[in-house]
Amino acid sequence: MWGKSSLTANVASCLVDKGHSVGILDADLNGPSICHLLGVKNSHKLTIDDRGVQPGTGSHGIKLMSMDMLLSNPDSPVMWTEEADATAVWVSTMESTALRELVADTDWGNLDFLLIDMPPGSDRIDNIRSLIPELAGVVEITIPSLLSQHIVSKSIAKNNKMKVPIIGLIENMAGYTCPHCEEEGPLFEGENVEILAKQKNTPYLGKIPFDTRIGRKTDSGSLYYMDNKDSVTGKAINSVVEKILKIN
Repeated sequence: MWGKSSLTANVASCLVDKGHSVGILDADLNGPSICHLLGVKNSHKLTIDDRGVQPGTGSHGIKLMSMDMLLSNPDSPVMWTEEADATAVWVSTMESTALRELVADTDWGNLDFLLIDMPPGSDRIDNIRSLIPELAGVVEITIPSLLSQHIVSKSIAKNNKMKVPIIGLIENMAGYTCPHCEEEGPLFEGENVEILAKQKNTPYLGKIPFDTRIGRKTDSGSLYYMDNKDSVTGKAINSVVEKILKIN
């Protein structure tokens, strides 16, 4: 699947390819996937020294921290309590505490970029902003469908109200490319995302088409971008990263 987490991982690999040191914090606490994408097995054990918790190291030297690294086996769900009647407030408090520890207790070392893979929507940004006051900004991601654009519109509005800098908007899965002839075709029906960006006064970072080879690469822990830089999708990822670097 080519979603936000796959895009985060491939943007990270593109940054590494440009000579940057990169880490990824998997803030999607209840649906973590970054370890799988970067080829870090569930059996990887975290180590702690006087500097803090040492992050895992995935494909291409990308550092990462994820709830997946704290689970007993790959298929274990993230359970905040064994009590069936636990309140939403209590679970939310546990999630906030876990996120704070993942951010504050990890010894990331000297990174050029720390990417934070967020869950869908805008709920987690409150916690992230309080934990990382120097947050450079957020990248909004949508697919062409009207429903996805409706949700990302709310996220943009919330970030603007909270004065969180918005780096730009990416149109993900904007059609697909044939892995043989690289011809592009439609994938989702919807409105022009570039129009949404203009309406929201948000920089449009570009569109990234789906490539069927992405799934085969991520299953092995090797990232798509590194092996397909000259593909239509690979060039689109690079273009988006170049725009992000210019903005920052």
